[in-house]
Amino acid sequence: MFELYPAIDIHEGRCVRLTQGDYATAQIYDESPANAAKRWQAAGATQLHVVDLDGAKAGKPINTDAIAAICAAVSIPVQLGGGIRTHADVATVRALGVRRTIIGTKAVSDQDFVRDLVAAHGDAIIVGVDARDGYVHTAGWLAGSHVAATDLVMQMAALGVARIIYTDISRDGTMTEPNYDATAALLSPNGPRIIASGGVSNTNQLLILAHRGVHGAVVGRALYTGDITIQAALQALASEAL
Repeated sequence: MFELYPAIDIHEGRCVRLTQGDYATAQIYDESPANAAKRWQAAGATQLHVVDLDGAKAGKPINTDAIAAICAAVSIPVQLGGGIRTHADVATVRALGVRRTIIGTKAVSDQDFVRDLVAAHGDAIIVGVDARDGYVHTAGWLAGSHVAATDLVMQMAALGVARIIYTDISRDGTMTEPNYDATAALLSPNGPRIIASGGVSNTNQLLILAHRGVHGAVVGRALYTGDITIQAALQALASEAL
């Protein structure tokens, strides 16, 4: 079953969207992230994708009050990324009600950390692979690396990571289309489930991803603009048994 993840990105306590990860482009869509969460659940969402943008930049969870409010406002699972870089950070956000935690920067710098988390929490650990021109970026996308996205996914698979969220930074928030080829290149028969993020702007693109073998997609700006509705997307996916 294809997994649809409405995105709630938090910056200074508000629900915003960025373009290509540029904090200067932050556009406020809701003063209350919890209200956005309730809205997506009411529309039929079965899970939520939350990012602490300030935490990603600071290297530790920052918007904990907003995250706790989201978890308290909905009954569906919440996954969270952004600044989660220690075992204590994982414990902190899980105590807030977060079901799955997304590891990004530390997956590049400390793979033993990821191995230990997977051993302790299993598929509640997701790795975020955020890339520009095929190479991973970290620290809230502010720092480049020489690590290829394909290599990092293979390394995470070897550690037992069950889900990868792959974001093409150049597509994020642009309302163009996903990077189908780069996303599909990460798929392997016994590898992690690949969840696409960045550029999704209509329901047909979700169907293309599903037909390519991608397991899910994070949808952000297109939901806030109304270009995609959760109900229509889920119906289209269900009609094709995806």
